[in-house]
Amino acid sequence: MKSLFFLTFFTLFVYSCTDTSRTQKFGYGKKYKIEVISAGQIIRTYTSSDKVESDSKSKIYYFMDSATGKLVQVSGDVIITQLD
Repeated sequence: MKSLFFLTFFTLFVYSCTDTSRTQKFGYGKKYKIEVISAGQIIRTYTSSDKVESDSKSKIYYFMDSATGKLVQVSGDVIITQLD
């Protein structure tokens, strides 16, 4: 009975989300392009190997860089684009 309740709740939750919020919550396994901007210019571009996370209190984004396999943290003005 509990599993039926959980399944019903989860299904309603997923279908009530907008496309944007669904992607934010369940974006694991996707690749993203992260562009860091300074003085109106793109100064660095990364490709993540998975979802980009953010700190809710500041403009800090962190992700695993697909080129190096290392954790990268960036802050400031950033453009994040889903690739696949």
